[in-house]
Amino acid sequence: MGKTNQNNLTSEEDVGPFGRPLFEDPSVRALSRVGVVDVGSNSVRMVVFDGAARSPAYFYNEKIMCGLGKGLAETGRLNPEGKIRALAALKRFSLLADGMGASPLTVVATAATRESEDGPEFQAQVQRETGLKLHVIDGDEEARLSAQGVLLGWPDAKGMVCDIGGNSMELARIGEGKVGKRVSTQLGPFRLQQVLGGPEKRRALIERVLKTAQGQIKSEGERFYLVGGSWRVIARLDMERRNYPLTVLHEYRMQVKPLLDTLDWIEANDLSVLRARTGTSAERMELVPLACEVLRGIIKTFKPAEIDVSSYGIREGLLYEQMPEKLRGRDPLIEAARAAEIASARLPGTGKKMFEFLTPLFKNASHERMRLIKAACLLHDTTWRAHPDYRADVCFDNATRANLGGLDHPGRVFLGLALLHRYKNSRSGSRLEPLFRLLSDEEMQEAEVLGKAMRFGAMFAAGDPAQAGSLKWKPKKKELELQLTPMGLGLYGEVARARFASLSQALHATGKVIMPEDSAAE
Repeated sequence: MGKTNQNNLTSEEDVGPFGRPLFEDPSVRALSRVGVVDVGSNSVRMVVFDGAARSPAYFYNEKIMCGLGKGLAETGRLNPEGKIRALAALKRFSLLADGMGASPLTVVATAATRESEDGPEFQAQVQRETGLKLHVIDGDEEARLSAQGVLLGWPDAKGMVCDIGGNSMELARIGEGKVGKRVSTQLGPFRLQQVLGGPEKRRALIERVLKTAQGQIKSEGERFYLVGGSWRVIARLDMERRNYPLTVLHEYRMQVKPLLDTLDWIEANDLSVLRARTGTSAERMELVPLACEVLRGIIKTFKPAEIDVSSYGIREGLLYEQMPEKLRGRDPLIEAARAAEIASARLPGTGKKMFEFLTPLFKNASHERMRLIKAACLLHDTTWRAHPDYRADVCFDNATRANLGGLDHPGRVFLGLALLHRYKNSRSGSRLEPLFRLLSDEEMQEAEVLGKAMRFGAMFAAGDPAQAGSLKWKPKKKELELQLTPMGLGLYGEVARARFASLSQALHATGKVIMPEDSAAE
């Protein structure tokens, strides 16, 4: 695949599979609707991206489990039934893209198409019958794009990306926003189905291939980022076994020992029962035991410090491929929150003003905490259309379950809890209480303070609360001071007073209001 050249985007070779530049202006914040199709060994998926350029929303997402690469290791050819299903899916996707204004689609094909003897024939058939051009990428490029997808959603990711498909498994090193050395192996479940001699032979093969990969990539004790449907099913089963309260897979983090317990648990249970509990397709669940064997081998060979799940992969990597460095450097969480504010807030732009108004309360907060505070302020008024009785729950659900990058699970709950308190004084008795256990008592207290500060600021003044007054927090004295402006004197009504008192109480502080004439006298 051709690399993006931001200075000379004149031909399809220059711009790669997209056939056009997506980010001609490095300062761009909005992404025009873009459709990407990943023709894998097991599934064919179309995703249409829209919205914030650095954190694109999933405008449309559809997957067909075609099994295109099933039996490839034995026959050397694509699965005939899989070809029929894949072709039908691609015809449908082409028509859908036209209707959504997302044409032309970018279509990337991986291991099954590149390794099969009838792959070129299939490419020609697809172009003839659908008008879509399949860009077949090699294993090295597949590893690179998957790793870039992880970086799109996880900018600070450092360690190893491991992307498992039906017929291959790729490894790539990432760090400092870059992709380093990568290796492609044939450890996909479809390949392992063809290994004769039972589990012992498979384990020996897995161990041998991983040792070779280890010799090339030299990784031990690093964080592993898992990409691919089979890994996601294992992670979802890990959640089920642990009774984990949040079923968002992106940035789900697993420690090695509990994960090995989960692999034992999967092996000991009926797959049909597990499939019913998690809503996994039969085609996907069929491959899970083989993926479990590979994961055991990875743990044994690479001794990862932690194993995390990324919902972003090749499709997102194609977007990251074209992003200028300036755009890559932006925070995906803040970009997504800003886009949501523009689309849904009553007065877009007030989130920044709210953040500036509340900053004195959080002078000693870490960088990570401040970005969550900023995101909360940008989102604080985006659920105003919901029924008043349900706004608190709606904004909590939006924060904890939205497809957001750059946000771990405790961060999701912190953000959701802060927004809940933006609309509601008490969280007691909430149906959301099981999720609160992902936070410490101190973090819950901080989220409550943030929420009640936004609740006060939003009522204190329309548009810019700084026009009405300013806050000063004196933590040693446990005193919260509100300095009113002449305008603020008229705005500081009964509801605003009640909310300032609630904020002071959340801080375990005494609230002090300084009138304009008091300030002048000083």
